[in-house]
Amino acid sequence: MYSSITPVCFPSPLIEKPIDKESMPQTPPFSAMFDSSGYNRNLYQSAEDSCGGLYYHDNNLLSGSLEALIQHLVPNVDYYPDRTYIFTFLLSSRLFMHPYELMAKVCHLCVEHQRLSDPDSDKNQMRKIAPKILQLLTEWTETFPYDFRDERMMRNLKDLAHRIASGEEQTYRKNVQQMMQCLIRKLAALSQYEEVLAKISSTSTDRLTVLKTKPQSIQRDIITVCNDPYTLAQQLTHIELERLNYIGPEEFVQAFVQKDPLDNDKSCYSERKKTRNLEAYVEWFNRLSYLVATEICMPVKKKHRARMIEYFIDVARECFNIGNFNSLMAIISGMNMSPVSRLKKTWAKVKTAKFDILEHQMDPSSNFYNYRTALRGAAQRSLTAHSSREKKFWELAKQVSEFMTWKQVECPFERDRKILQYLLTVPVFSEDALYLASYESEGPENHIEKDRWKSLRSSLLGRV
Repeated sequence: MYSSITPVCFPSPLIEKPIDKESMPQTPPFSAMFDSSGYNRNLYQSAEDSCGGLYYHDNNLLSGSLEALIQHLVPNVDYYPDRTYIFTFLLSSRLFMHPYELMAKVCHLCVEHQRLSDPDSDKNQMRKIAPKILQLLTEWTETFPYDFRDERMMRNLKDLAHRIASGEEQTYRKNVQQMMQCLIRKLAALSQYEEVLAKISSTSTDRLTVLKTKPQSIQRDIITVCNDPYTLAQQLTHIELERLNYIGPEEFVQAFVQKDPLDNDKSCYSERKKTRNLEAYVEWFNRLSYLVATEICMPVKKKHRARMIEYFIDVARECFNIGNFNSLMAIISGMNMSPVSRLKKTWAKVKTAKFDILEHQMDPSSNFYNYRTALRGAAQRSLTAHSSREKKFWELAKQVSEFMTWKQVECPFERDRKILQYLLTVPVFSEDALYLASYESEGPENHIEKDRWKSLRSSLLGRV
């Protein structure tokens, strides 16, 4: 673990602002968190200054020891940290210490420094500090609820919450109860969601296995389940938003930061990386791509394959209109997979003008410039399209905060259980099965393809 003198850098403005001593701290929504125009830049007058182990430059908090930054997180009678600081530090501090260790230190500071353990402490002071500590705990449990799946975290939370609720103020007890109930609901919903994911994963089979036992002529395809592209785009959006909603912001840190940045031999996460929900989102993208390719390669007749391609082009267009860019990219990815793209006779019967427009929107050149432009338009925002290549904590927090805004979007469309069930559970072809189906539909064009076809027929179908 990092020593107390290790500097932790915040290269952008993270200045705290005073709050009304008598009121609960008010925090802005995520969309406003990183707008620095409203920050009080007059708290520190010098161009470069230090205060209690924190270092400022141009009135912006630049860096500090880990201990000083932790103390900066804990409110007191006259101070409550800015929400940008709370979010950024809670997100990035897990690079240096486990959340339960941070929680233990925060609880210690709250109890000892704020005299919560002193029965003779000034009741007036308690009334000023208790709501601020409760607000900090509420922000932590609301923004990073998955931290509290750790029993050590929950034990410290309950202890500190009990100290706050044991006062004379009835409001504190009610607020503590609401915070705990909200957290428990979120964790229960997460457990239920993970059980559903596990069930879906355990029942998944390869479409080729199904074909061996069930003639293709009596199998359903996506068009028989939902013949309206707009309706399918709506149901895809339901899946996208549900999976997005369950991703914890900390999963981005845990997924991409493998090792302690100052110790090449030491992993920050000796425990199992808790990125299951982020992985589930990626798995859904891959599944949708393979589902699209499967539905296109499966039909025996060329006109049916062409019809399926046109159907998915229409679905992709509707996804674009809705603003569901992840499903859009997955569909385009599926149609661009080699087993599909090699079906030249099939594509010759497809009107591809609409597909060309969509491909242009998803063109990866210039760092997906067209896609990013469309995304900003859909979000009705005007944000810079470029991010620093340096792994700065502020930039990380800024990007993740944008994700937090997106994940709070509610799906406006009605759920269709039959369509959702099909999308989530219908068997899809493996990569080898896709190639085999493609070769069976339109024969090999060269010796390499012919050799692969023979090999796949032998291994997958048991035929020579």
